[in-house]
Amino acid sequence: MPRSRLSSDGGSASLEFITAGMILLVPVVYLVLAMSSIQSASLAVEGASRQAARVFVQADDGSSAASSAERAFRFALADYGVDADAATISISCEPDPRDCLARHGYVTVTVSASVPLPLTPAAITVDRPLSVTLESTATQQVSRFRITP
Repeated sequence: MPRSRLSSDGGSASLEFITAGMILLVPVVYLVLAMSSIQSASLAVEGASRQAARVFVQADDGSSAASSAERAFRFALADYGVDADAATISISCEPDPRDCLARHGYVTVTVSASVPLPLTPAAITVDRPLSVTLESTATQQVSRFRITP
């Protein structure tokens, strides 16, 4: 029995391929964009905490140590395009919290940043953008050869 021209499937494969391709391609592209944004921010937060801790333990005194750590924190986040105003830094010291630069002491720097997801519409975000919060902690030991004033 011959097939009629009206019931032929000729040419529909390309239409199906484009439709299925778009349905699958758009989420994959968004996933790649979101994951690259999160990975970049993750590297920024980790680098910022590590550099701030290193700079802190090499400073001459406590006040210059804090300002140097803050500067290193802002610089590291700016390298990766992360807004430093949306991030926080906290510094703690052991064993004596009053003397962070004592010999054999440990300085712990914690950096936390909130990274907005890309391409999120304003209708979904309500009062603030959808974001992922990332945190990193780095600890450095003050040198045992440090000369105390």
